[in-house]
Amino acid sequence: MATRTVEYSDSEKTYEGYLALPGEAAPIGLVVVGHAWGGLSDHEREVCDRLSGLGYAAFAYDIYGKGERGETTEECQALMNPLASDRAKLQSRLATSIATAQKETGIGKEKTVGIGYCFGGLCALDEARAGLDVVGVASFHGLFMAADNLPDDTEITAKVLILHGYDDPMADPEAMVGVCNEMTKKKADWQLVAYGNTMHAFTNKGANDPDFGTVYSPSADARSWTELGNFLKEVIG
Repeated sequence: MATRTVEYSDSEKTYEGYLALPGEAAPIGLVVVGHAWGGLSDHEREVCDRLSGLGYAAFAYDIYGKGERGETTEECQALMNPLASDRAKLQSRLATSIATAQKETGIGKEKTVGIGYCFGGLCALDEARAGLDVVGVASFHGLFMAADNLPDDTEITAKVLILHGYDDPMADPEAMVGVCNEMTKKKADWQLVAYGNTMHAFTNKGANDPDFGTVYSPSADARSWTELGNFLKEVIG
């Protein structure tokens, strides 16, 4: 495995992503990894390392800007909320991040999948909603708010996998049904796996705040990773 930091820019900011490549063999495909609300962290870097071990190139993007990270709830909200409320800007930064990953690896859309965690799960769904250069997306304990900058009848061509904790207070059962109805209306090839007795951030080993709704679940973490592996084999080959 080889890893490196990748600095990239748009007209607004400079960003700092993380790229992990498998050994000497050519990558099977490219997985672009979206971070939670605090910004790119060791969690996403570890995901990239695990994916490279499976033979994929993996790029964890930085959607906030170089050095912009949150620690407290207030800091994380201050980073996430402006993008969650300006989906056109969010989608533009996602497009830049995907293009950077594809340029760095030489892998095109037909072998690119976007995934993401928490806020990154919303980002993955927006990659599909906006028709960005991915053939599939997977959302782990993501947020389900529809993108208000896109027409309701925009069809989704990327395959969609949603991995969800049924007891997630940030995406309750009503919101879960809502995103399923949205995917159906937009003619997506979608699937949703909901894990019982599972809250938000179930893949994050450091999550242990039931009052806030974030609790790590070893079983849901392992099961969702298996689902992702199957999805990547189906979509990328």
